[in-house]
Amino acid sequence: MVAPDRTPPDGDESIRLLSLAERAVTQRLDLALRAQGGGIDQWRILSLLVERGGSPMNVVADHAMLLAPKLSKLVDRMVSANLVLRRPDEHDRRRVLIAATARGRAALSTWDAACATVQQEFRDVLGPDAAVLDDLLRRLSRGLAPAGPPPGVPAARTT
Repeated sequence: MVAPDRTPPDGDESIRLLSLAERAVTQRLDLALRAQGGGIDQWRILSLLVERGGSPMNVVADHAMLLAPKLSKLVDRMVSANLVLRRPDEHDRRRVLIAATARGRAALSTWDAACATVQQEFRDVLGPDAAVLDDLLRRLSRGLAPAGPPPGVPAARTT
């Protein structure tokens, strides 16, 4: 029996290829960061904290793409490793901010160098199209970003 010719609908192949590329880059980043004693999630967290200073947990969770329970456990380990510290928010004493320590900044510097090597690998593969890819991914990310509720309307709760 001959299999029917299945031509994927427009976009199916793009989605699959985007997923494959993301997986390949993530695996290379993970290997490079692990070789330097870090991990992707730690790198994302420290990148944000060094760039912005102290940040509340919800902002860190969004940036690192982590759910609150996993982030909390990871931050606990990072506090134990003296990479980050928790401190009260100067403007709202009820909130706790996470900030990078000097050791965290030093680790980030090492991890950024490892990530730059991976980034250069894929830029070498793409050549001048790397800038085009950056632009396309930025547009795609912005276009697919979840829209929040209209002003004054609380977000729907999912349970």
